[in-house]
Amino acid sequence: MVGSPYRLLLHRRLMDRATAPASSDADAAPGHSGSNDGMPIMVSILVLVIICSLCYCVYCWRWRRRNAVKRAEIERLRPLSNSDLPAMDLTTIEAATNHFSKENKLGEGGFGPVYRGVLDGGAEIAVKRLSAKSRQGAAEFRNEVELIAKLQHRNLVRLLGCCVEKDEKMLVYEYLPNRSLDAFLFGTARTAHLDWRMRQSIILGIARGLLYLHEDSYLKIVHRDLKASNVLLDNKMNPKISDFGMAKIFDDEDIQVNTGHVVGTYGYMAPEYAMEGVFSVKSDVFSFGVLVLEILSGQRNGATYLQEHQHTLIQDAWKLWHEDRAAEFMDASLADGSYAKDEAWRCYHAGLLCVQESPELRPTMSNAVLMLISAQTSLPSPQRPPLFARPNKTAVSPSGYSLGTDTTSKTQSVNDVSITMIQPR
Repeated sequence: MVGSPYRLLLHRRLMDRATAPASSDADAAPGHSGSNDGMPIMVSILVLVIICSLCYCVYCWRWRRRNAVKRAEIERLRPLSNSDLPAMDLTTIEAATNHFSKENKLGEGGFGPVYRGVLDGGAEIAVKRLSAKSRQGAAEFRNEVELIAKLQHRNLVRLLGCCVEKDEKMLVYEYLPNRSLDAFLFGTARTAHLDWRMRQSIILGIARGLLYLHEDSYLKIVHRDLKASNVLLDNKMNPKISDFGMAKIFDDEDIQVNTGHVVGTYGYMAPEYAMEGVFSVKSDVFSFGVLVLEILSGQRNGATYLQEHQHTLIQDAWKLWHEDRAAEFMDASLADGSYAKDEAWRCYHAGLLCVQESPELRPTMSNAVLMLISAQTSLPSPQRPPLFARPNKTAVSPSGYSLGTDTTSKTQSVNDVSITMIQPR
């Protein structure tokens, strides 16, 4: 009995040791469960870090590539300064435009603004400024320099020089104080200044400018974006075709070209070009015909007219002509007796011949000029012009010196008044 307490104590200690591993295991179990729960979180964080690192590497790679492309574009444009076209330094242009001040801004197109400037000698210039920070516009810039520098005609705008310096690409033109034809033509207070003789002179001047591009220059050129805002007027109201960023040079043996890049302005596009991407000199003839009808009527063949009348201006023109109601088509500012009807009807007739749906039926520009100046030339009956569906969206057309743009899709046009798709009814 004496040893009983000691035996009890020893027994309890042995029991505690026997149960200790189980307790330890039980105590460790919750910790083990916590490790298993934390593993997915750690893996998720690791995956996220890897994805972010990859995205950053891709961003850096694309950023370097974009910069390399921009540098390459600038280097390709620098030889233009050594061409026949005079190079002007950036400092001179900044001084002439008062550092591109808002007061000297004439307008803005697809890729940048145009400014009026005055050189040290007092000569006025118009500066078309394209930013080198955008890849868009570089091809149009080079195209315009290479084309206009080689063309000289009284009805084409004169390019005086260019500037490719730092991050700037600029074209310097003669300054035309009356700006563009659409600033006079479409329902403005200045419309009254366009009497019949002035309109007839503008029509003939545009025709001669196109004739030079198509047949008389040593390059055969299709403009592809002839419209009222691309016809500038000098101080004597002589028309000058501008904006050759979309123009294409044809080989002598070429009749037409099929392109996947459809550019131009809704209302002026020939149907074969708008729907099939096929353009030729007859595409310009169509645009010229639309322009003639706009000059006669004082109305724009655009989306607004289509929305209001449910048909185009050229369809109205053909209908009134067919019904012997041509006088109703003429601009209201041209009062009866203020124009020679024989001359006006001849222009009207020639315009309708130019907007016929089939390119084969349209006259060449040499024939169109003959129609306009010769009362003895017999004109055939015009066929119905093409039908166009309503465009999906429009944009406001800036007046003055406009900047053309290009597209990479056949369903998009990004000049002034634009279309997303043209389809026959």
